[in-house]
Amino acid sequence: METYPITVGKITRHVPVVETLPGVHIPLVELMGDVELVQAAAEALVKHLPAETDILLTLETSPIVLAHVMSALSGKPYIVVRRKRRPYMQNPIIQEVESLTLGVSETLWLDSRQAERLLGQKVALVFDVVSSGGTMMALEKVATRAGATVVARLAAFHQGSSKLPITSLAEIPILQSA
Repeated sequence: METYPITVGKITRHVPVVETLPGVHIPLVELMGDVELVQAAAEALVKHLPAETDILLTLETSPIVLAHVMSALSGKPYIVVRRKRRPYMQNPIIQEVESLTLGVSETLWLDSRQAERLLGQKVALVFDVVSSGGTMMALEKVATRAGATVVARLAAFHQGSSKLPITSLAEIPILQSA
């Protein structure tokens, strides 16, 4: 199996290279289950949290572990926006994702009770990997619709070019087949 090295701080992993679309291969970064890599990424990213940050905002599933450790390190709470409507949700904020690198459309869901916690807050968006930035833009729209102001966009890794200014720790390539 082909792998690609990624490094955060003193932690290096050789992650598998997978085909996401015909002819397009990417190093697959999976933070869930890798305590050392998550800890290293959280420690590095928390240094980029603006002092005025009130709360961290992230998506399920993969970036949750990163936001959780960043929350523990910074003392800032975090909220998770869902990728699927849950039965308990009341009057959720619903946001379509305009573009995804993997060619799959999706919808983001935030329960009104969680949205109330964002009202008037300064938030930092937390991601594991950002490619085109479409999902991060959708998350930013959710935050804005809930009455929050985004003060930082943080990602452990970025691929390609995003439409948004994002602070990330390292770049991982998008590999094309010959």
